[in-house]
Amino acid sequence: MNKTESMKKCIALAKQGLGTTYPNPLVGAVILHKGKVIGSGWHQKAGGAHAEVHAINDVKEPSLLVESTLIVNLEPCSHHGKTPPCADLIIRSGIKHVVIGTQDPFEEVQGKGIQKLIDAGIRVDMEVEKEECLALNKRFFTFVKKKRPYIILKWAESLDGYIAPIQKSETTPYWISQLPARKLVHKWRSEEQAILIGKNTALTDNPSLTTRLHKGSSPIRVLIDPKGKVNRRAKIFDNNQKTIVFTATRQPSVNQIEYIAVDFTKNVVKQICDVLYHKNIQSLLIEGGRITLQYFIDANLWDEARIITGKKTLITGVKSPNTSSFTKKKGSYNLGEDLIDIWINDQVLP
Repeated sequence: MNKTESMKKCIALAKQGLGTTYPNPLVGAVILHKGKVIGSGWHQKAGGAHAEVHAINDVKEPSLLVESTLIVNLEPCSHHGKTPPCADLIIRSGIKHVVIGTQDPFEEVQGKGIQKLIDAGIRVDMEVEKEECLALNKRFFTFVKKKRPYIILKWAESLDGYIAPIQKSETTPYWISQLPARKLVHKWRSEEQAILIGKNTALTDNPSLTTRLHKGSSPIRVLIDPKGKVNRRAKIFDNNQKTIVFTATRQPSVNQIEYIAVDFTKNVVKQICDVLYHKNIQSLLIEGGRITLQYFIDANLWDEARIITGKKTLITGVKSPNTSSFTKKKGSYNLGEDLIDIWINDQVLP
C-alpha cells in the first residue's frame, strides 16, 4: 500500500466519526511497515483518544514502529487539550516518517505539530490527497476560518417546483419524497451538529427534528420564532434535545430550551451564525420552509444545498426557493423514485 492508498484509508476511517467528534475534526490514521498496514484508528468521540493514539496502540509489535510510516489526514496536535499532544506520542513511539494530508488551521496547532516532528528529526511529507482531506473536514475548516457553522440547505420539491401543497392535513403529513429519501435525511441529521427551522414550519408541520429513522444522535434544534408564536406543546419543545430559540424579546431559558434575543431589523442570518459560532456549533442543517431557506440563500450564507425531487406534481402550492444564483452542481443521483441534487456555493461569504 502506497501513501495515496493509505491516505484514502485514513479518510474512510475518519468518516466513521461523523456526527460524534464535534467540535473536533474528523481524523483517521494508518501505520505502514514495508507497505503493510500494521495499525489503524480514528478519532471516535470528542474528549476521547485521537486517531494517532488508536493507530499506535493498534500495533501488535511496537518494535516495528521505528521502521514504520504514520499516515494521517490532519496535522497531529501539539498542545494539551482534553488529551495530551499527539506529536509528543509520535516522537516517543520512534516513528521516523509521517505523512500528513493537511495542516490544522486551529491556532493552537497551525503548523506547530509539524514543526515539533521536524525538530525531533522526523521526516514529514505534506499535502497527500490534500483536496480530499480538505473536503473531509469542510465543517471544521469553515468553522475555524470563517467563524461560523458549515451551512447545508435541504428541501424536497415536486416535479413542478413546489415544496408543499396549499392546504395540508392537520393529522397526516404530506410527503413529497419516498421512505428511502426520508431515511437518508435522518442520516444527514445525525451527521450535523444542529438543525434549524422557522416558525411557519414549526406551526404547520410540528416536526420533532430527530433521527428516529436512522441510528445516531439527534442534532441540537434551532427555531426562528420572533414573536413566540409556536406553542410550547409543540414537539420541538419536548425537552428530549437541546433547543435554541431566536426571538425578538428576551425570555428566561427553561430546562433544555434556551431563548436568545436578536434584532430582526438587521441581518438575522448573520446574527444567528455569530451566536452558533460562539456556542461552538460547527454545522447547521436548514430544514425550514421557503422563507427561511430563502433568507440564507439571499444572504449568501450557505455552503451546500441538497434538493430532493419527487415524482409528484402539485400544480399549485408553496413554491420552492429561488435557486437562480446556484452555479455549481456537485452531483446528482437517484434514490428509489427520488432524484437528489447536491449544489456547492462557490461564491460563499465568510
